[in-house]
Amino acid sequence: MEPYDIMMGMILVLTPIICWYFTRQQAEHRTPWRKWAEEFHNKRYYLHAMGYIVIIRWKSITDKLNEPMKLRTGHWTSWIHGVEGDFTKWVQDAFRNDVLTEFLNFHYLFVYLFLIYVTTVYFAYSGDRDMTDKVTLNYLLIYAIAVPYYLFFNVEVTSSWIPGMDALLYQDGWYTVFYALHDPLDNAVPSLHVAIPFGILMLNYLHVRERGGTLREWRHWRYHRFILLNTILFIFTILYLGIHWFIDIPLGMLVGSIGALFIHHFQPRLRNDYGPVFKGITREKMRRHIVVEGIVMLMLLTVMMMGVNYQEETVDERVSYRLGEDDSTFEIIQKFSPDDYVLSNISNLNEVASLEIVVVMVESSIPAMNQGSIDWEIMRTLGQHYTVAPQTTLALNITSPHIYHFIVMHYPSLEGGEVTMDVRIINDYGDDKMGQAMFLSLPSLWMTGFVVYRLYRLKKEGRSWIDSTPSYVWASSQAATEEA
Repeated sequence: MEPYDIMMGMILVLTPIICWYFTRQQAEHRTPWRKWAEEFHNKRYYLHAMGYIVIIRWKSITDKLNEPMKLRTGHWTSWIHGVEGDFTKWVQDAFRNDVLTEFLNFHYLFVYLFLIYVTTVYFAYSGDRDMTDKVTLNYLLIYAIAVPYYLFFNVEVTSSWIPGMDALLYQDGWYTVFYALHDPLDNAVPSLHVAIPFGILMLNYLHVRERGGTLREWRHWRYHRFILLNTILFIFTILYLGIHWFIDIPLGMLVGSIGALFIHHFQPRLRNDYGPVFKGITREKMRRHIVVEGIVMLMLLTVMMMGVNYQEETVDERVSYRLGEDDSTFEIIQKFSPDDYVLSNISNLNEVASLEIVVVMVESSIPAMNQGSIDWEIMRTLGQHYTVAPQTTLALNITSPHIYHFIVMHYPSLEGGEVTMDVRIINDYGDDKMGQAMFLSLPSLWMTGFVVYRLYRLKKEGRSWIDSTPSYVWASSQAATEEA
């Protein structure tokens, strides 16, 4: 079965079970099946379904920019490794077990995707309109917030950089093909496997605390705990499988927090809980928003461009991959249109040993992918094989359109050779995607500016940071309090 088939099967089978199980103590709030269509229309849940379609498309567009952008934006993996060292390899080595690996592979892919969808359905089924809105926006907007970090501050996965660390998920046949076709495998910072579930947890907290309650007293406490347990497991999984760095965890929480705060403060106005959406927005207020949020956006934009300038100036010093002896890893060449091609320059920076290269179609690589490792003896027979001498560069012209390729690298064991082999890969996809990447990053910059300005105004007015009421309500509520 294909991953999509399994995902749809899980949705069809497990969604009603999860919804029933976690609403056992609140049966009076359940939406009867006879009223599902009416509920779907009256509460405009069709907009939520459209939101999922939008973010799937948005992700697809962003992922297609990721590899072409690296020509100019490079990556920051050496900086992260310089701080963390080989901590994640220690985690993998300490806990490595075949059964655990299979379980976490499944959990990382399928439970994560299922959790995103079932959470929206659960809150809708339990009659909680506001939380249905918020968790749907959580998936949509947190990914949007992460876009500039992925495109302009790229970080390779740990298994591509730490010698001897295996890609237990990415180099496992069936999973390999799925991820190669849907994920560039180098979006390591921040981790959305942390950001999105943490965003749900924070939304739950903000929602409950604003109403004066506690999470343990909340009718959704059991489901909240279910999300919390899975989030903790995701944190361990991303380290163990050779995907993310430790820093991805706090950065994922930061992105999740920005998204949750934006949604918490924006959803009441969006749902017209206090009148028309644009009520209370005057020209003066609009001008202040544009100025303050614009300044925050410009500051973030400046940081992004400084990063690009630095990477362009240091392109000759760039190291793309680090391999230990007998290590193998791969670079993805994304599909392109028939009129285009990709020029790939692969430089062996080692001073003693030769680098072996195989260029192979992704679907053809499965026989050599063996539960977290690459069987090089098989891999070298599956595609075009090259040898790159020390301190030399191999120039490849990849012309097959509509096909994903792997450039698989192997550092053969060599007595007396260097401990690691540094490899530089620079792929030129032709078109400059910088303008498109900037455009896709603007929503993230604006939402960050909105949150910063919103928290500033709340503090200035002496109001709680969890107060989600529109600012034009503040004056009337303050007057009512004084009269009382």
